[in-house]
Amino acid sequence: MTGFGEASEQVDGVNYAVELRSLNNRYFKAAIRLPDEIAGLEAELETQLRHRLNRGSITLTVRLRASDAAATHKVNEVALLAYLDHLETIKSKLGKNHGGGGDGGGGGVNIDLTALLAMPGVLQPQGQDLMLRARPAVTKLVEQACAKLEAMRASEGQFITQDLGVQRRFILDRLEIIRKRAPQVIEEYHTRLRTRIDELLARAEFKLDERDLIREIAIFAERSDISEEITRLGGHLEQYEQIMQAKANESAGRTLDFLAQELLREANTIASKSNDATISRAIVEVKGAIDRIKEQVQNVE
Repeated sequence: MTGFGEASEQVDGVNYAVELRSLNNRYFKAAIRLPDEIAGLEAELETQLRHRLNRGSITLTVRLRASDAAATHKVNEVALLAYLDHLETIKSKLGKNHGGGGDGGGGGVNIDLTALLAMPGVLQPQGQDLMLRARPAVTKLVEQACAKLEAMRASEGQFITQDLGVQRRFILDRLEIIRKRAPQVIEEYHTRLRTRIDELLARAEFKLDERDLIREIAIFAERSDISEEITRLGGHLEQYEQIMQAKANESAGRTLDFLAQELLREANTIASKSNDATISRAIVEVKGAIDRIKEQVQNVE
């Protein structure tokens, strides 16, 4: 199902904002976008989403913005002194190579402290443990965003449930037409065959053994018998209704998807056996409703 949820909060001078979007997908697929500072939380957040959401293409976006105080950097004195010691050593060697005096002046080589600040590891954010501090805030906000997204999904789910109910009742109506029509097809075939045989016998002036006629009718009846398919199709629709009425069925979407395939299988079998215009027309309408169900259950979690 489609849905959207968002949540934000400021903790320890850092503002966290979470956005969660969901699009239809028969499977679970997550795309998680995190700032570099908390990229290590990706696997944990995906697990959290899997526990809350069973299906859909889920996009989670987390943004953070530190206040001026929290955004300042501090000087790593240990790293800076290590760079200075190394440069002093090089400066001293340069002074000796150029015949400099014992003062180690280095022949006019100066050390730019401003440039040293740009060296790796010298300037560090105030919150080097930001990921550890961000974990509880972000996970809480993701939970809040999930709750809002699920509320939107639930609203959409009510409309989907109504439509699925309409399609089910439509199929039941057409199935009743087929059930009533099936015995008439055999009777009409019997009548047509009897009339045709009588016409041929009248011209040829010979008689047909009644047992041969009965055998032919029996073969046609066996070949066109759709009673089992009608029963199975009705059974699937009954299970379909039970799933729709069940509470907290986590696998409802996948189960309904499977039932839709079974409904279509039975409908195709009836269509292949049917030799009647009324039944064929009803089956075409049934298959149209099943296609509608297959489309909608992709949105059901």
